[in-house]
Amino acid sequence: MASEAAAETAAKPRGGRLCTICNTKRAALKRPKTLEQICKDCFYAVLEDEIHRVIVDNHIFKRGERVAIGASGGKDSTVLAYVMSELNRRHDYGLDLFLLSVDEGITGYRDDSLETVKRNEIQYGIPLKVVSYKDLYGWTMDEIVKLIGLKNNCTFCGVFRRQALDRGASLLKVDKIVTGHNADDIAETVLLNILRGDIARLSRCIYSPNAYRGFAREFIKDLERIRPRAILDIIKSGEDFRIATHTKMPEQGNCERCGYISSQKWCKACVLLDGLNRGLPKQGIGRTRGLDAERNKDSRETNGTQSLQSKQCGSLDF
Repeated sequence: MASEAAAETAAKPRGGRLCTICNTKRAALKRPKTLEQICKDCFYAVLEDEIHRVIVDNHIFKRGERVAIGASGGKDSTVLAYVMSELNRRHDYGLDLFLLSVDEGITGYRDDSLETVKRNEIQYGIPLKVVSYKDLYGWTMDEIVKLIGLKNNCTFCGVFRRQALDRGASLLKVDKIVTGHNADDIAETVLLNILRGDIARLSRCIYSPNAYRGFAREFIKDLERIRPRAILDIIKSGEDFRIATHTKMPEQGNCERCGYISSQKWCKACVLLDGLNRGLPKQGIGRTRGLDAERNKDSRETNGTQSLQSKQCGSLDF
């Protein structure tokens, strides 16, 4: 008995608490969601099982569907690609998976991350499709930044990236797109929309760049240090908001120029591209003042811009 007890003691890790699930390995983290202290292996297993249950309980996929995985090469999308590949194999979802990447044309940044995506293609055996700003819009982000500077370039990148994912999905003829976001991202978006008084936008789950995001991120991290569940509570609050029946929501239509989903005659991407192509790169940034009003300023603001190459927005071919 003494030897068995000694062997058991030797098998347990010294220092720290044991995992509350397996009770054999040392706990590596404390989950804010459940306050459980668990080891790395148990965390992987629990996370994958929770994702599987969400997929099954909400009937997110149907057998035979084509699904694109938004792949940036970052940790969130890399984890998403692994989990989707693993669960599709383990639980036999019967999905045709594709990696979909957007090349914004940022030298020294996107080049490296695309190499990670290419390794994921080989590692997980998922075919990769890369769509570029240059091919879709005629501009790279390097070219846009050179023209407009650093101050408002996130507006272009955010608008173009969301549309590029949809256009890539159209080329792949997929049924659904899945993207990876961590809880911090979602909580920041919820808080930003509340601060902007745009509660209606929460129901549409818009993920948009905003100058306040950095401040919101710091505020949320401060809250998390005080209360670990703060991030999840903010997300839950966003999910629980109810939109009043008299709230007027934007009517979704299609852009007259490219066919993309839009609540205006022209989608935001086409407004921005029109400004770029006509030498008015700040057109469409900030509050909308009307496209016709912007066009009427051509005679006053296009001095020296005639030499810029005109680059047309292509059709979505939906």
